[in-house]
Amino acid sequence: MPTLLLSLETSSPICSVALHELGSGNLLGQSELRLEKSHSSHLSVLINQLLDNTGHALADLAAVAVSDGPGSYTGLRIGAAAAKGLCYALDIPLLAVGTLPSLAHQVASSTAWPEQFLYCPMLDARRQEVYAALYTHTGQEVLAPTPLILNPDTLAEQLTHHSVLFFGSGAAKFQPLAAGKPRAAFRAGVAPSAVAVGELALAAYHRQEFRDVAYYEPFYLKEVYTTTSKSEMVRGEK
Repeated sequence: MPTLLLSLETSSPICSVALHELGSGNLLGQSELRLEKSHSSHLSVLINQLLDNTGHALADLAAVAVSDGPGSYTGLRIGAAAAKGLCYALDIPLLAVGTLPSLAHQVASSTAWPEQFLYCPMLDARRQEVYAALYTHTGQEVLAPTPLILNPDTLAEQLTHHSVLFFGSGAAKFQPLAAGKPRAAFRAGVAPSAVAVGELALAAYHRQEFRDVAYYEPFYLKEVYTTTSKSEMVRGEK
């Protein structure tokens, strides 16, 4: 009987996979590559290697979880396609876990006295913009995922009443703007992980919060815009 949960995290340049036991919640193994644009060529390899290294096969999977976004448009598409393909081929359920709540869970679970903070994951969205949200240490959503333009007044109201811990790829851009705000704290080196995705997906599995394999799309948060190069515009005018 299949008893394993495979989790995929491809929302950032890090390509990460993890394997948990559904019953006990034990982490059996994890693997990741920190290479730019490695997802399309290495994700399947990482999955197969992880299963081989833990002595398991695809047939042992009871469900697949994927990072839902926001994040890299291309990375999210690759992760979603891989997860949907596995779920369809194996006839098993699909789970999707938000990138921001999984980051918050990752940090809160490793913070001493976690109830002292609100948790603000920030993902770099280029220039002075980030994707951000706010959560309590138990994962309760205080501010839904949203694009934020960073300035000295960003989240000023929340910082008036709460100590807020900032982290993720976009937090470094906010740190100099938050200088002088005693309730703002920062933690460096926090990156999306398939382990955190899997930990949240375990609970979602038991609640049967499954996604439709045929119609699932990642949560991009913002529309994706494409541009036309000048050379293409010139050719089009001829």
